[in-house]
Amino acid sequence: MVAGSLKALEIAREASEPREQLKRNTEMFRRLMGEAGFDMLEGSHPIAPVMFPGEDGARHATAVADAMLERGVYVIPFSFPVVPRGQARIRVQLSAAHTEADVQACVDAFIASRDAVMTS
Repeated sequence: MVAGSLKALEIAREASEPREQLKRNTEMFRRLMGEAGFDMLEGSHPIAPVMFPGEDGARHATAVADAMLERGVYVIPFSFPVVPRGQARIRVQLSAAHTEADVQACVDAFIASRDAVMTS
């Protein structure tokens, strides 16, 4: 068991490409979402909260998440009592397994879903 644990630590220490890919995906997602006018919590973590503040935030977050699922993108909306009242959000969890095309498709789904929900 010790030898297996040591080998796992060695692999994790030497396998930097997945970490670098996750960092690139996270940076790309946060940049594109900011450019599209979304309110993001500050940070560089791959769990990226997209904020929907205000009185109607919970309703908007849920509607956007539902519209995204129709577009093939699964995200989770959170609202009170899970988060403070007026600070609803959709949590996006990026992965090293996502490609740049996956990240772009997610951002595109956010934009289309927001536009469909907010204009109806």
